Amino acid sequence: VQTCALPILFFAFFRIGLFSIGGGYAIIPMIRDQVVLSNHWLSMREFTDIITISQMTPGPLAVNTSTFVGMRVAGVSGALAATIGCICMGVLISYVLYHIFQRFSSSVFFMEILKGLKAASLGLIMSAALILLAIAFFKNGDLKLSSLQPAAVAIFTIVLWISRKWKINPIALMLLSGLLGVWIYQ
Repeated sequence: VQTCALPILFFAFFRIGLFSIGGGYAIIPMIRDQVVLSNHWLSMREFTDIITISQMTPGPLAVNTSTFVGMRVAGVSGALAATIGCICMGVLISYVLYHIFQRFSSSVFFMEILKGLKAASLGLIMSAALILLAIAFFKNGDLKLSSLQPAAVAIFTIVLWISRKWKINPIALMLLSGLLGVWIYQ
């Protein structure tokens, strides 16, 4: 266990928790910046795998991701440090915002601020979607035509078409995607 990594893990995920306005998908670019680009705890492929696992497990994406990354970097103590770092500011901010909302819910100015935050959240979510698509369709997220993975694009297109045509359960679609991936990438 890397005990020197515990404060770094805590503060990296503390920053993520502090700025996680918009929820898990909106915060994916910031998690990627901390985990892959700044601290080099994971490769881009490992990051994609952890995001995928975090989406399939119960709980918020940012918390699940912090737990997985912390465990990978420094074991159980790392998972605790990263998870506590991720959630402590969110809990405090939620508590403060609840009281502010209760006090100013009839204020037009306050409602306009919330509209601005909604727009910013949408932009962050769209950014996360583009990052995930780049990672899924291109090797290591490298947006060069030579690194395009046609099989990934085909799986995406098939599953998207099936989901729009027949409204199949998302869990069944994930299983189908996994089976197609095993069959194609063997």
